[in-house]
Amino acid sequence: MGDSCPLCHSNSSKFHKNEQQYHQCVSCMAIFMDAEYHLDQQQEKTRYLEHNNDVEDEGYQQFVSPITSSVLQNHTSDQQGLDFGAGTGPVIAKVLADNGFKLDLYDPFFHHNPAVLTRQYDYIVCCEVMEHFYNPDKEFALLKRLLKPNGRLYCMTDLYYEEIDFPNWYYQKDNTHVFFYHRNTLSHIKQHYGFSDLTIDGRLVVLIA
Repeated sequence: MGDSCPLCHSNSSKFHKNEQQYHQCVSCMAIFMDAEYHLDQQQEKTRYLEHNNDVEDEGYQQFVSPITSSVLQNHTSDQQGLDFGAGTGPVIAKVLADNGFKLDLYDPFFHHNPAVLTRQYDYIVCCEVMEHFYNPDKEFALLKRLLKPNGRLYCMTDLYYEEIDFPNWYYQKDNTHVFFYHRNTLSHIKQHYGFSDLTIDGRLVVLIA
């Protein structure tokens, strides 16, 4: 058996080896990169700075529209949101601000505002972030704690399905992507952290506290 799963701490089996070694959890079915191959903080930050995240770019705004449309549909402008992992170009916060919504920003590299992690929110957006979690158990416990009762967590990521050709999957070719979610992984998150509801719509994952 391989390393224990960083989300549910179950055993894993070796799954794939290229430049990095990947394991698959035997319980929640997540796939994760062996910690030996994780980038250090400076390498990780440098990689993120290569992203062209222009908040005015219409293509970028369209890319995040599954989240922004859902927030606009399910929330009001007097409610408080958090962009968790906002990155270099917090486009979701920009689109929602243009509609009168208020979001705090948090990112360990680019918006390191620990004070925002002491509050609770009506909704949290987490776009193209959860696949970067080195410690997903810790991160999802935090996200659940940051939500008010019935608050919503909106995530976007590419899920892993058995029919995906993992060695050639574009999503694993980014070496900052260290944790990949199966539908079973999301079911574990819902149950273990006490979310009341889970919906999966393509790349959009919504959990309700």
